[in-house]
Amino acid sequence: MADWYCNAHTEMELEYKMKRNAEIAAIAMHVPQRVVPNQFFNELLGEDVDTWLRENLTIRERRWCTENESTADLAVAAAQKAMHQAGVAAAEIDLIIVATDTPEYISPSTAAVVQHRLGALRAGTFDVNTACAGFVTVLDIGAKYIQADEQYQNILVIGVYAMSKYLNMKDKKTVTLFADGAGAAILKATGEERGFLGSLLHTEGQYHDWMGIYAGGTRQPVTAAVLENNDHLLKFVKKFPKETNPITWTQMIRDLTAKTGHSIQDINMIFFTQININSIRETLDNLGLTMARTHTVMDRYGYTGSACIPMALAEAVELGKVKRGDLIVFMGSGGGLSFATAAFRW
Repeated sequence: MADWYCNAHTEMELEYKMKRNAEIAAIAMHVPQRVVPNQFFNELLGEDVDTWLRENLTIRERRWCTENESTADLAVAAAQKAMHQAGVAAAEIDLIIVATDTPEYISPSTAAVVQHRLGALRAGTFDVNTACAGFVTVLDIGAKYIQADEQYQNILVIGVYAMSKYLNMKDKKTVTLFADGAGAAILKATGEERGFLGSLLHTEGQYHDWMGIYAGGTRQPVTAAVLENNDHLLKFVKKFPKETNPITWTQMIRDLTAKTGHSIQDINMIFFTQININSIRETLDNLGLTMARTHTVMDRYGYTGSACIPMALAEAVELGKVKRGDLIVFMGSGGGLSFATAAFRW
């Protein structure tokens, strides 16, 4: 009798775990109040960069932190909005994962700062740095925590970027593109047939030294010479092949849809890393989809790195572009080069 009960109980647990999934219960964004229009750079650099930015990248303006704003400020603000939207109290959050390559400190983690400020005393914390692929990566991690372990019911995942703190104001290649913002999502355990469907991660590590912030770690500590040469700021060291993102994005999305048993035409919306509008257009062309299957925010917010995908999702949801039951794909990429794609049933 005892053996029968134990076996039946184990089977019930296995069935429960198989059905258990993670859904995106809320999504919210936050940006600094300071608006920096293209005209600012015309005056700063002494040339017309506005025309090129609008015609080639659609960027008209972006948001930058003030001197006293930081990564944690943006992350907390976005998190509070998402928690309110989901009806989740701080005490109900089990885990906080922050994706950023502009952390509050080198150590400790930005997630620990966010936990303290939110009062989420029960939550474990850690940061993830896969550069601008970060938010999709933490979606993947958070979803799998929920699938694998029933102690996780509510996970807060945040993509946040304060790259204005690392810009060389004389470097036209970087200063005109990068901006600040945050997006936060509440992943909630569900037994319903929606939520996380699958993911793929990929890295082209041979590009690790082509773009990044290369001082401040153990390889090159910050010294007077580093500060004098601006080596502690963001740098494009080499120009990436323009076909890298469209080729990799296209293949990863095709592989993911095949893995999850869907066709490309089943996808309702794809949310991309938003550094180059032409890469998005080319990828959609490769997939046989139109721009109606995506949503962009770079025209008003510039390039916000690990925050741009949740920011675009939050705005699309608010505009009614995402509906219950939709198949949503996220495609992120960033320095490293790191790539991450994930699929969710909304």
